[in-house]
Amino acid sequence: MLKDKILRKEPGIITYGMTPPKETHTQDKIKEIAHKQCERLQALQIDGLILYDVQEESDRMEQDRPFPYMKTVDPTTYSNEYLTTLNIPKIIYRCVGKYTEDQMAEWIKADQEQERFSVFVGASSSKQAVQMDLTEAYDLSRKLNENLTLGSVVIPERHMKKDDEHLRMVSKIKCGSRFFISQATYNVEASKNFLSDYYYHCKENHLEMVPILMNIAPCGSTKTLEFMKWLGISIPKWLENDLKYSSDVLDKSVAVTQQIFEEIFEFGLEKGIPIGCSVESVSTRKVEIDASIQLVHDIKAMIEKKLRPSFVF
Repeated sequence: MLKDKILRKEPGIITYGMTPPKETHTQDKIKEIAHKQCERLQALQIDGLILYDVQEESDRMEQDRPFPYMKTVDPTTYSNEYLTTLNIPKIIYRCVGKYTEDQMAEWIKADQEQERFSVFVGASSSKQAVQMDLTEAYDLSRKLNENLTLGSVVIPERHMKKDDEHLRMVSKIKCGSRFFISQATYNVEASKNFLSDYYYHCKENHLEMVPILMNIAPCGSTKTLEFMKWLGISIPKWLENDLKYSSDVLDKSVAVTQQIFEEIFEFGLEKGIPIGCSVESVSTRKVEIDASIQLVHDIKAMIEKKLRPSFVF
């Protein structure tokens, strides 16, 4: 179903994203974490589960990371060995710069008879040393596995500075990307500005628009807020203040992210842009994870309501 929805360029695709457990955990602890995650996700009725491939990124920011970087279990390993009871398509992120050409080729060619999904991620900054760049990874994928449905990252906030995020997208589509996933969205104006340029560029050049999953994530504390800012998530000053001084940061952020996504989704419907949603929790705190799970239910209900045909009697 996920591949069909992507290829049909349908609006309303919904996914959930999470980071695999720390590599330093014992096998029993990893199994315990996986069991809890499977229990949470079984009843969600999502189109796909995103598993992130984490990179350190210290060269991207001068400020210290609010939460220490910890190496995590490889997302493919986690999917294949610990999430087998979860019958949901897995979208595996791959930070391609970490891998040699041989390593990427081996990974791409694996399980060629199966439908697979991946999001290729490039270097976090121009300072990062890489063994392979995105273009090379796209070329390998086209040559080695036609059953690997490729996606890419889109960063609407980058459009505010460089005004070319829509052109980056079009270039990645030409390289084989069939869908896009944004980083967490807290700046509705940045998202709509980028989507507007994408829409009119495609219209003028007779290009089909592909699905874009706008990522939303609850923020349950000032510590999570600082981590989001460190990650490069654009949070308008007025909203940052509202969150900081709110009597309930989590409730406020959940309400705001729902409003933001609904506005972006309606904007996409008006223009025929196939907008979907990816929900995650950037925190490992149970209260924030639970809020993200509830967000999936709420967003899914909202999407279904807006996509439901209206009948006039």
